[in-house]
Amino acid sequence: MEVEFITSSPDLRGLPAPDLPEFAFLGRSNCGKSSLINHFLNRTSVARTSGKPGKTRLFNYFRVENRFYVVDLPGYGFAKVSKQQRAVWKKLFARYLAAEDRAMAIFQLLDVRHQPTADDLEVADWIRRSGHPSAVAITKTDKIGTNSRQRRYTEIISALGMGPDIPVFPTSAVQKTGRVEMIAWVEALLAANADSE
Repeated sequence: MEVEFITSSPDLRGLPAPDLPEFAFLGRSNCGKSSLINHFLNRTSVARTSGKPGKTRLFNYFRVENRFYVVDLPGYGFAKVSKQQRAVWKKLFARYLAAEDRAMAIFQLLDVRHQPTADDLEVADWIRRSGHPSAVAITKTDKIGTNSRQRRYTEIISALGMGPDIPVFPTSAVQKTGRVEMIAWVEALLAANADSE
């Protein structure tokens, strides 16, 4: 998989032209977003991982095989930043997700170990209202026992109020699981987008 870093931008003005479909990865800080993006792209260090939550503070664009963008969005909710900065990010997220000029789909990431927070629920509502295709990637599934996983998936789906039309992808960057299913969903959306043009 050919991956090229394109740009980082602190706001929507610096985003690339909407010339390719975009797959945005959006999740609370410390949910394993950078690790999952690296796993999805089959790379080790495209997205920078950090032990400090909130490290990603820009819209980071990666072009994949000249076919689509992967967009690494700033983490929300948990980062040690000012309330003012978090409010700015929230407005940017809402505006980005509401964009009608971009062929877009969203992966919302949720850590399997934690119940969805108020921020998670708010973001899920923005995604629903945007009308863009979306999926939930449940991260860090290696962190809990096999017998507990299905119960946690059910609890997360219930908390988000998700319908059966929203795909759910259990993932682990450590155990290398979930990537094949995520790629298949992306390919299906790319094919549907091509057919509609």
